[in-house]
Amino acid sequence: MSFGQALTIGSTVVQMKQQSAIGKFNQRVAERNAAILEYEAQKIDQQAEFDIARFNQQFRKSVGTVNVALAKSGVVITSGSAERVKESNNLEKEMQNKITRYNADVSMANKMEEARFSRIQGQMARNAARLANISTVAKAGTSLLSMSNFGKKKITDYFPKKDKGILVGDM
Repeated sequence: MSFGQALTIGSTVVQMKQQSAIGKFNQRVAERNAAILEYEAQKIDQQAEFDIARFNQQFRKSVGTVNVALAKSGVVITSGSAERVKESNNLEKEMQNKITRYNADVSMANKMEEARFSRIQGQMARNAARLANISTVAKAGTSLLSMSNFGKKKITDYFPKKDKGILVGDM
């Protein structure tokens, strides 16, 4: 083995290790980003639950204030306009809760999709490193072959032809 061949082999091994390390690092970064996005999705869900609970609390306070005002004015709360207002308010409350939940669900789905995409990017980075390794090995193999006695230009050079008793390759 010549010095050039040893140098080619050594540099190929180092390059392959670096490519693998870069691929693994990029995959870890993508996995970490995915975990952060999943955490953000979880926080969106918690925030939605908090917002709904806070809205319900404020709604109960406003209903109580309206009921007290109606009772002071002598209106019967269980019939007529007061009952329709109460129904309308309850429908508005349900609608607000559903809108809050829907918006949170959409945001959570977006975050989870981003997390999945981040994981896919990590896998692609790892696979790109593997392909780079294959390419490096192929280039090193080509380089080593060109340094050795296999580096002849034509396949016919391996089959000497006789011309007046002298081999063509010996000329």
